[in-house]
Amino acid sequence: MTSTDPTGSHHLRSSSSRPMPVASWNSLAPEAPSQRRVRLAILDDHEVLLDSLSSWINVNAYDFDLVLTAHTWLQLVHSDNFPTDLVFLDFQLKEPVSIEARVRTCRAAGAKVVVLSSLDTRESRERALEAGASAFLSKALPMREVMDAARQVMGVARDNAPQRDWRPLPVGAANQSRPKLSAGEAEAFRLYVSGFSTNEVAQQMNVQYETAKTYLRRVREKYAKANRPASKKAELIRRAAEDGYLQ
Repeated sequence: MTSTDPTGSHHLRSSSSRPMPVASWNSLAPEAPSQRRVRLAILDDHEVLLDSLSSWINVNAYDFDLVLTAHTWLQLVHSDNFPTDLVFLDFQLKEPVSIEARVRTCRAAGAKVVVLSSLDTRESRERALEAGASAFLSKALPMREVMDAARQVMGVARDNAPQRDWRPLPVGAANQSRPKLSAGEAEAFRLYVSGFSTNEVAQQMNVQYETAKTYLRRVREKYAKANRPASKKAELIRRAAEDGYLQ
């Protein structure tokens, strides 16, 4: 599911690469709690990340009904299931429709909006929130925290159920060895599979581009030595899901 935090602990980060304790919220007050499931849509043009987000929500967020996933803006708004109660919008969608237009269209249709972004800056937060988004969240945030933020937006009681395995492992995966990663390698791995580019990983970690590139190369090499393919990003995301780095 983008870019694929969906992990150890991802942290919501500001543009200065220092952890932020909370997400960015609009001044909208949450609605009264509802007993019915929240109808949810997700728009993200990173297909692997979109699949990962969808899989996690379907298994772990039983109080949300994921009725629509879309790779393009037109696919979202033309769906028979649109509008939904809540829409997760990718801020960095590679389409000419601005984030302001997308947020306002969803709001006009009656849907609340949570904007997800792989690169958190003051300008992007302000643009999303001023357009009417209820929250602006980093894609580096753990999925449980993303969904708790969504519950707060929708006025739904927090889910305290233990997190379950959100995706079945391939046959024999339980017996596969998990490479031992250094702290830097693990952090770069988590950020990269959550949708950050290598350059953005370097910015988030406050290291040089070549350092971030080396961390990711070592991650791939260690998985290759364990006979677990990880040369492609999609393969890395699968390894992250199998080993608990994508949550």
